[in-house]
Amino acid sequence: MSIRVAIAGGNGRMGRTLIELIAASDELVLTAVTLAPEESVPQPSPAAEALYTHDIDAALEAADVLVDFTTPATTGQHGAACASAGVSWVLGTTGLDEAQQAAVAAAAQKVAICQSANFSTGVNLMLRLVELASRASDSDTDLEVIEAHHRHKVDAPSGTALAIGKAMAAGRDVQLDEQAVMSREGITGARVNGTIGFATIRGGDIVGDHTALFASEGERLEITHRAGTRQAFARGACRAAVWLAGKGAGLYDMQDVLQLRE
Repeated sequence: MSIRVAIAGGNGRMGRTLIELIAASDELVLTAVTLAPEESVPQPSPAAEALYTHDIDAALEAADVLVDFTTPATTGQHGAACASAGVSWVLGTTGLDEAQQAAVAAAAQKVAICQSANFSTGVNLMLRLVELASRASDSDTDLEVIEAHHRHKVDAPSGTALAIGKAMAAGRDVQLDEQAVMSREGITGARVNGTIGFATIRGGDIVGDHTALFASEGERLEITHRAGTRQAFARGACRAAVWLAGKGAGLYDMQDVLQLRE
């Protein structure tokens, strides 16, 4: 039996990619696509025009799962709608503030949610490797995260970069928010031991490049992931949608889907 999927943000880059993948899937069937209030059905439409709606509640009526790569401003509404309708939620929106993340946690009390900053298999394998490398490295090894994205990305550092930083912090049993250095400018003084630095690049049509750097005296380790298209993210989101079928209420992520937990 096919899993019925509603897509939030069908006019977005990820939304269009998801529509294409689901159309070719044997496990998933597209039942609805939401648009922002100011948007109209795209022409030519990648999905049947009857599937498009501006109403999230209507979109969930015939769905088993909502796949959501939209904006933080919609997260609270989408979470409440999923909880009310009993619909699972694959959430890839990044840049959430505390209140928006609290809305996700509240929805997870009622439905199964898979939330991840990055749904690609490669990135999630990278996160596991980064944590292991951080745990094994000497305490005086300097940790840095370098990320690059297209000129249209609105949040920085990226959600994936922050996830890499959290994996580094977990490997050292510290909290990222206590060790992160998000920018450097001017006379900064020598690097403070134990900090985790971030460097952000924005330009062109870069889909997403991330490097975890472990730099010590005499050697340097770099773990890098480069995304060539959004297909990897969309495939992972579809995999998560299948995995959520039958799962009880709770907040999961791609590490759970890929069975990468220790």
